[in-house]
Amino acid sequence: MNNERTVWGTGLTTIAADGTALDAWYLHVGTGEAPASDLDELSGYVGADERRAVTIDTIQLQIDLDAAPTSTADAYLRLHALSHLLVRPNDVNLEGIFGHLPNVAWTTAGPMHPADAARLQPQLRRHSIQVQSLDKFPRLTDYVQPEGVRIGDAARVRLGAHLSPGTTVMHEGFVNFNAGTLGAVMVEGRISQGVVVGANSDIGGGASIMGTLSGGGTVRVSIGERTLLGANAGLGIALGDDCIVEAGLYLTAGTKVVLADSPTTADGGKRIVKAAELSGHNGLLFVRNSVSGAVEARQRQGVGVTLNEALHA
Repeated sequence: MNNERTVWGTGLTTIAADGTALDAWYLHVGTGEAPASDLDELSGYVGADERRAVTIDTIQLQIDLDAAPTSTADAYLRLHALSHLLVRPNDVNLEGIFGHLPNVAWTTAGPMHPADAARLQPQLRRHSIQVQSLDKFPRLTDYVQPEGVRIGDAARVRLGAHLSPGTTVMHEGFVNFNAGTLGAVMVEGRISQGVVVGANSDIGGGASIMGTLSGGGTVRVSIGERTLLGANAGLGIALGDDCIVEAGLYLTAGTKVVLADSPTTADGGKRIVKAAELSGHNGLLFVRNSVSGAVEARQRQGVGVTLNEALHA
């Protein structure tokens, strides 16, 4: 096993009454060979929780990031590795991960089997335990608290999100697993699975970035540095550095784009291409012509956006 592609973790796992492994929380996570571990420090948290019909036990695991997940504990360790910034999005094998993540009733007291949550609802109400969601993925902040990051609404950031120091996720922002930021970024829109946003970029309010789960699972959408995706805009291609997509413009791979700076053609028009041909290019401004309604791309000079340094410090 390649030490550079090996991750280990020690922590606690929650087991439902029917034997289903509901989750795994890793107190210690690292790369390379796992050190000698003393699980005694977690012994005080082991045992049955009759309120939730679960048992909590210690766990120690070491995995190869290039191999596919083999268990719930394995899947959770990969998500921890992403959120602890030990590995970047799209740099870990997540093939078949959904099959190893059971649907869980996420309560204010911890994970439960959905059937047990329904059966024990009177007991949960007596203990003021609320079911906050039914999902395969938990909230990031219930497992990892990323350093130097602000998150307005914890329910909108999943475990497995990769958030670099200086990132701010506002209340309407969303970051999926295996997605995130590579520096200080303002997130007021949606960063979908597989999407990586470069340093000092801004995802405007209500903006949406198509992820690899949106289509066939092969297209990688990314955003470079100092790039602005305007409010309520949408994106289905990669953007390079210092780009701007105007507010409200949804740009997919098949969108017909007029190259406003290109030489005039024989019929007096401008060259038209599919947006996919501009994927990853730097220094582009995408706008919709308010007169003709056509989507235009123009070459721009200088820095795309500058974030408020005090806000992202």
